[in-house]
Amino acid sequence: MRKNIWNKISVALAGCAAVIFVGWSVGAMSHRAMDTAKIESIVGHKGKLNEKSGVFKISVPREDLNLTIAGVKMNPDMGLTSWAAFQGSGQHTMVMGDMVVLESQVNPVMSAALDNGLAVTALHNHFFWDSPKVMFMHVEGMGSAEALAGAIAKVFAEIQHTSGGSMHPSDANIDPDQTSLDPKKIDSALGHSGTMAHGVYKVVIGRTTRMHGQQVGSDMGVNTWAAFAGSDDHAIVDGDFAIEEQELQGVLKALRGGGINIVAIHNHMTGESPRIIFLHYWGVGPTAQLAGTIKTALNSEHAHGAISGH
Repeated sequence: MRKNIWNKISVALAGCAAVIFVGWSVGAMSHRAMDTAKIESIVGHKGKLNEKSGVFKISVPREDLNLTIAGVKMNPDMGLTSWAAFQGSGQHTMVMGDMVVLESQVNPVMSAALDNGLAVTALHNHFFWDSPKVMFMHVEGMGSAEALAGAIAKVFAEIQHTSGGSMHPSDANIDPDQTSLDPKKIDSALGHSGTMAHGVYKVVIGRTTRMHGQQVGSDMGVNTWAAFAGSDDHAIVDGDFAIEEQELQGVLKALRGGGINIVAIHNHMTGESPRIIFLHYWGVGPTAQLAGTIKTALNSEHAHGAISGH
């Protein structure tokens, strides 16, 4: 009896050892398969391989920034380093990264990422009282190591190219008290109507999700909205898209394709199902152009299976 038990234990242990060995072998093969020298050559920056995790990470300190926070002179070791980490994933490679960008760099760098096949997954601040203002843009991608390295190279190149750019855009010179735009033109472009108050024409499009077993919608803050002010020829729009995760990239591409700036990508809630991402934006131009771009972004949601509420 005891002999049989020990035989079973021995077989089980041998099986575990085989699994561990196979897992180690796959991991080791993944490490060897990643041509880190080629990735470095394409990206144009040196990296470091963690042999244990199989992650190859390239870090690029933002040494060009002259940043202070509440009188403290910041340096790259205080959280001002852009990075991209590569890891084998089956027959493919995965990349994740975090880019340190000035406000003026956010949208050209975002376009560089989107145009080269990367996904942009978050845009937010890490500090208060920073001067100049810096933002952090998270990116990711899946594919061949060479293609991903090429995309990351374009992102790093755009950061370098726009490093000395203006901190602020030219003034729009729009006063909502002087608004003269025609709401009907916006309604026609968007396919939704809104309300005018204090010189601002605002369109709200509700969505729904569930939290704590309860359906929640527009009145609880789950909505896409756009607020216009100015004239038909020269207006501003600011607003927020409430979108599911799979809709994010399509909406980003549509808004950037129409020249609308993205200012934040983050969550407003936790524990909701389906998960809702909130994307804040700002645009300047003719109302028809702005509304048309927003409509294109709305259409991209439906192409990815938008939730009910539109």
